[in-house]
Amino acid sequence: MIQETLLTDAAARAHHYLANIAQRAVFPDAAALTNLHKFDESLPDQPTNPAAVLALLDEFGSPATTTSAGPRYFGFVTGGTLPAALAANWLASAWDNNGSFIVQSPINAKLEAVALHWLVDLLGFPATTGGGFVTGATMANFTGLAAARHALLQSQGWDVEAQGLFGAPPLTVLVGEEVHVSVLKALSMLGLGRERVIRVAVDDQGRMRPDALPALDEKTILILQAGNVNTGACDPVGEFCTMARTAGTWVHVDGAFGLWAAAAPNRAHLVAGIAEADSWATDTHKWLNVSYDGGLVLCRHPEHLKAAMSANAAYLATGDAREPAQYTPEISRRARGIEIWAALRSLGRSGLADLIERNCQSATRFAEGLHAAGYEILNKVELNQVMVSFGDNATTQRVLAAVQQEGTCWSGGTTWRGRAAMRISVSSWATTPADVEQSLAAIIRVAQEHR
Repeated sequence: MIQETLLTDAAARAHHYLANIAQRAVFPDAAALTNLHKFDESLPDQPTNPAAVLALLDEFGSPATTTSAGPRYFGFVTGGTLPAALAANWLASAWDNNGSFIVQSPINAKLEAVALHWLVDLLGFPATTGGGFVTGATMANFTGLAAARHALLQSQGWDVEAQGLFGAPPLTVLVGEEVHVSVLKALSMLGLGRERVIRVAVDDQGRMRPDALPALDEKTILILQAGNVNTGACDPVGEFCTMARTAGTWVHVDGAFGLWAAAAPNRAHLVAGIAEADSWATDTHKWLNVSYDGGLVLCRHPEHLKAAMSANAAYLATGDAREPAQYTPEISRRARGIEIWAALRSLGRSGLADLIERNCQSATRFAEGLHAAGYEILNKVELNQVMVSFGDNATTQRVLAAVQQEGTCWSGGTTWRGRAAMRISVSSWATTPADVEQSLAAIIRVAQEHR
């Protein structure tokens, strides 16, 4: 009875939060941040009524959130959470199943397999492609590159999982000058080194240049990018894949958000040929709009992924069917495949394409409105990313800080080619044209005040 009452209370509080999210400031005000000191206390000696714990969390925690679940949060390429995905997340949390093995959660294993099949078809990848559900693009890059490391070293007679890297044949890793930090982190964790990479020159949008690529061979991993975190630009993956296939080079695509362009007919040309790569990494908490955390690694030859990730013990009962833990770094993990399935099932093919296209059109509207107001757009807007300068670096930084404090919307800052910029990332299913116009008006008003 206590649990039922508590869950009903939690649902009511969550509903109230979401129902009023459009009226909240996107970033918490000073009073809300000050009130976080309420949590600075010694651990109580005695138990506390769970209802009081929940009330404390809601009263002082909810006001101190960024409303990234709302329609006017444009920071860090962060999606909202689709209603079906949120509800499925709640239900899956109530189930409290470990998502590692079939015997621990038959429903998660089934829905992972179904969602994986849908995703491979949706993105146009080879039907034999396998994959794993991880925490985000950082771990997806780590896992995909572990598969690459396994495959290339195995072809040279080296078992890296058994023997490690001491004495292993060297591998060459090629990245663009605009490589994302998550890739470098993954390389460092894999023992391939974040500084041992060869950096390839890029164009003015951050796309790797084919004419700058060094010679390729079967001992090389070429890491491409679909969706530059600043410009949104995608490397010409098809051209690179053709070059790599002849040389026996492994191609890995860091597609944290840009990979989803393959699911939108009006944007798919930006990643033409991406299905010819060997492994892919993406986030699901970005453009698929599921709850944090969610990511996906895909591999053309899933046997390499399984070899890099599998762990065996007498007490781990496995059969011939796909076991989720055989394709991810974690063994114990939450059953995140359930909400990914729910998001896909609720959207369908056309719904996902529409979500992506609406976000891209919103980004274009931001760029057009800011340009018309006299401000400089620093990138070619093709996906959901907009970079704008409001003058010199100091002025841009003042405007950025003022917009963030004003509260109508929230965008992050960045530096592009030595210039400070506001970076607008449109990634949420909930963003409407009215939200864009309201945010655009607020940004322009604040910029004029601080010019």
